Amino acid sequence: MKRAKSKSHGGRASALPSVSLVAWKNSSRLIPSKYSIPDESVLTNVAPDQELLDTAFELDNLTNDRLRAEQELLPGIGPHELVFGIPYASVINAAFTHAHPEGSRFNGPDRGAWYAAKHVRTAMEEVAYHQAVALSETGIFEDEITYDEYLADFNGEFHDLRGSGGFQDYLSRDSYIASQELAERLLADGSLGIVYPSVRHAGGECLACFRPALVSNVRKSTTYRFRWEGTPEPRIEPIKR
Repeated sequence: MKRAKSKSHGGRASALPSVSLVAWKNSSRLIPSKYSIPDESVLTNVAPDQELLDTAFELDNLTNDRLRAEQELLPGIGPHELVFGIPYASVINAAFTHAHPEGSRFNGPDRGAWYAAKHVRTAMEEVAYHQAVALSETGIFEDEITYDEYLADFNGEFHDLRGSGGFQDYLSRDSYIASQELAERLLADGSLGIVYPSVRHAGGECLACFRPALVSNVRKSTTYRFRWEGTPEPRIEPIKR
């Protein structure tokens, strides 16, 4: 996947997508279950006494981008934008502070975004595609991962790429260069985010929210098991709790 390597806009057209009111209830985001909030930190299982436990937490905090952002130590986002005192605040903040090292479709490496799909099937297709790409690097499509679905509501004006024939560069299947440049420009102009047709699921719709405060009413829903058994297409099944 090609990603932007510089902040130059490369002389691209100045026209920007128009904005549309997005009022989505129960949008779907799938997060690997290993990142879910546990009842207690896994560090309590490896530190034998309180002194060592305190030291372990200090070391963990130094490498935790969410905590670094809360202390104004990240270049892309600071504590004034993060959310506190609401359910799953740490899950919301993590989406913006733990960006992929090369960025994603509508964000660079310094600042993440909350990606969600209008329906869970679209979220499944997006997740399955990206994991299959990772597995293709080894040539072995054998894996099992559980994902927790997080629902969230959105109500705001987002820049809209749905049905916009002039913005196909931002929906490339193979490159994030143009889309990251667009996102950088819109973010600087105060955009709330982008709503766009799913590139991996025909007919599906997705959004990338740029502002943590707009990710509202977050709650955990179903857990799904994805099994790759020799092919790029996984078998997906809900897990009964």
